[in-house]
Amino acid sequence: TFAFSGVCGDEFSVLRSPQSVVFRDGSWPIPGERIPDVAALTMGFSVEEDLPWPGLAVGDLFHRPRATVLVTVKGVDKLTLPVKKISYPIENAVPFSLDSVANAIHTLFSEETPVVLQLAPSEERVYMVGKANSVFEDLSVTLRQLRNRLFQDNSILSSLPLNSLSRNNEVDLLFLSELQVLRDITSLLARHKHLAKDHSPDLYSLELSGLEEVGKRYGEDSQQFKDASQILVDSLQKFADEMFNLYGGNAVVEVVAVKTFNSPLTRKGRSILQSSQSTTENPYNLAYQYNYNYSVIFNIILWMMIGLALAVIVISYNLWNMDPGYDSIIYRMTNQKIRMD
Repeated sequence: TFAFSGVCGDEFSVLRSPQSVVFRDGSWPIPGERIPDVAALTMGFSVEEDLPWPGLAVGDLFHRPRATVLVTVKGVDKLTLPVKKISYPIENAVPFSLDSVANAIHTLFSEETPVVLQLAPSEERVYMVGKANSVFEDLSVTLRQLRNRLFQDNSILSSLPLNSLSRNNEVDLLFLSELQVLRDITSLLARHKHLAKDHSPDLYSLELSGLEEVGKRYGEDSQQFKDASQILVDSLQKFADEMFNLYGGNAVVEVVAVKTFNSPLTRKGRSILQSSQSTTENPYNLAYQYNYNYSVIFNIILWMMIGLALAVIVISYNLWNMDPGYDSIIYRMTNQKIRMD
């Protein structure tokens, strides 16, 4: 969930994904503003603009993931995760949101009330749709709730090796409270396993900035920052594995690591990117661009034509072998009338 771009090494990494979602192993840069489109395409939704990014293959159109989990980690450009992952550099790391994906899920699956959870604990931003309101009603979302949750008996303070981190420092507690949120999400979802087995896709978007605050407080060369990075890596990997298993191996878990967002360049970067795509040559020597709806339309037309062809063959065969005196009601009525006369 992290990548290199220019001076900064911001990354987009895929921690876990099902076989139906194919990410190609390569170092293709992904535009920061198109990350929501990648999430939408992995879930089988269409996007307004074609995404000429070779990292994501078409995959299995008839088996889409039941959940997408995207965790954004601020304040670090790369995390060394223990399990081999597929990572791509982020080009022009601008702030993004998965609102468009959440709206698509809410519109297409409104009757099934899927789980949609968008959360930024340190900023007290939370957005829940559908069954998320009942599943995560006990989730700590305010700073006061997060602090109180840490000092309960079953919190991560009793199980995590804090090392150089302190439970008496507000910055350390903020960082640890975000990890507590990760654990609470999996534990609450484990109590409602039936929601992970329905047919509606779920969406989780989490933004963690506790590590960034640790770096500002102690410095990025400090032992506290190194210990916090290692604790975060272990927690993210465990969170990814648990979410993947809760959804029966049919979930995509991604991590975005960004040193700092290019917020002033959000609109300008997008317009420059759009104009350059139409004027520059294809740097990857790829085939021509096609719409992602192509395969869907192709399958619809293909099977419709096969069905019509089989129908014509069956009807023609039955007409050819029909006995006019026995099968046709016209001949039967005519014969009866002749006999009566």
